Amino acid sequence: MALAAITSYQLSAANSDLARQSGLVDAEWVLPAIDPSVLRRLQRRSNLRAALSTSLWLGLMLLAGWAVVATAWSWWSIPAVIIYSALYGGASDSRWHEMGHGTAFRSRRANDAIYYLACFMLLRGPTVWRWSHYRHHTDTIIKGHDAEIAFQRPPSIAGTLWRFAHLQGGAELLLRLVRHAFGSLDDEAKELVPYHEHRRVVRESQVMVAVLLASVVASAFMQSVLPVVLIGGSTFLGGWLVVFFGITQHAGLQENVLDHRRNTRTVVMNPVFRFLYLNMNFHVEHHMFPSVPYYSLPGLHHSIGDQLSQPLPSTWAAYRQIFAALRRQQVDPTYEIPLDLPDIHGDARPVDIGAESWMRGPRGEIIVGLDGSLEHGDLRRIDVGNRSLVVGKTTSGSLFACDGWCTHAKVHLAEGTVIGEEVECPKHNARFDCRTGEATRKPAKDGIRVYPVTVSNGRIAIDLTTDDSVRP
Repeated sequence: MALAAITSYQLSAANSDLARQSGLVDAEWVLPAIDPSVLRRLQRRSNLRAALSTSLWLGLMLLAGWAVVATAWSWWSIPAVIIYSALYGGASDSRWHEMGHGTAFRSRRANDAIYYLACFMLLRGPTVWRWSHYRHHTDTIIKGHDAEIAFQRPPSIAGTLWRFAHLQGGAELLLRLVRHAFGSLDDEAKELVPYHEHRRVVRESQVMVAVLLASVVASAFMQSVLPVVLIGGSTFLGGWLVVFFGITQHAGLQENVLDHRRNTRTVVMNPVFRFLYLNMNFHVEHHMFPSVPYYSLPGLHHSIGDQLSQPLPSTWAAYRQIFAALRRQQVDPTYEIPLDLPDIHGDARPVDIGAESWMRGPRGEIIVGLDGSLEHGDLRRIDVGNRSLVVGKTTSGSLFACDGWCTHAKVHLAEGTVIGEEVECPKHNARFDCRTGEATRKPAKDGIRVYPVTVSNGRIAIDLTTDDSVRP
């Protein structure tokens, strides 16, 4: 099937089938060489680093919100509202992004808490957007299959500039939430979200719409617009910052290619921008290795930068390149920014979403990282709801997944060691058979539960939904 057959950006089953027949779905991407030990070090999460950055963001937003209330309504209200809305409706986008990947905090609960908060600030349904962004990373800028191609061809310069106002974009997000709250999922949501999670989409939307309505009622009761400005309205007022950073990611670059260097750009930004944007200016690096947390992206760039194109030296330089390309694409929609790329020393493989991150598959299975991301003897922790698992590879290379907590003491086995076909607890050296879950060494007496593991399209899937798991 020729690539030209995908003529529409509309996300649909038909277009996805065309992309799949063209070999562009769940495909192998060109990736740079990197020492596996270096990559594992860069992938480590830190609750402390994420908490400091998140606390600063929330603290600044609360301070700005206090200033909005304290200065209402004087000339000082203008800068107060601008700063508050930029933090609320703008900087929340990068927090939504990183928490959605599950890479910022080591704690999944902390990631989820900030993710849901940021989703509300941005008027994005949490489940719909989690699935949308998962596809964006596995099939980046694949026409008709990636729902997050924001700057489509032929472009409109006036339309692109209008996006900065965020009036139309914000209204579309709000109306979508309302429709979903009434149980009417749009075709895009149905294409992205497995059927078994449709009710979750409705419930999330109902909660978000209820909070927004409460702010409207509070404004009417208080006879003041302050509640609406502080809760909901700042999504529209601060959305320009989402566009300001977002346009630098992919606009003007190539479509339907399996090399992130051709469809994604990295831009050198100042420290203030990097705080607001959470280092997402290292966007090529992020798409190549999305399991690396934002605070380690500069180190990742240092490790693989010689295999990438030179980053643009400033945000201004990125804007000059982008709008020059958009003007050319108005006349010739096939135009793409020419790139001079160095040789790449790695292999080609599907994008690894990270073993610590997971998505629920169409049959309820838990889809984690790539089979190739785990070396012999590697262990990774995965938290699914109230259940904590350890997934890893034995010395012989067999994949396994089992309950993560040692039955002797509340210590997580992901911090332990693989010895042959057994996993050893790091505290008292209890051991468990990775195949059966049987306790094979004291002081543990009780075994652990082992779950079926399969590999599909190179990705590890753990089945938690049946009774096929092994009970010791």
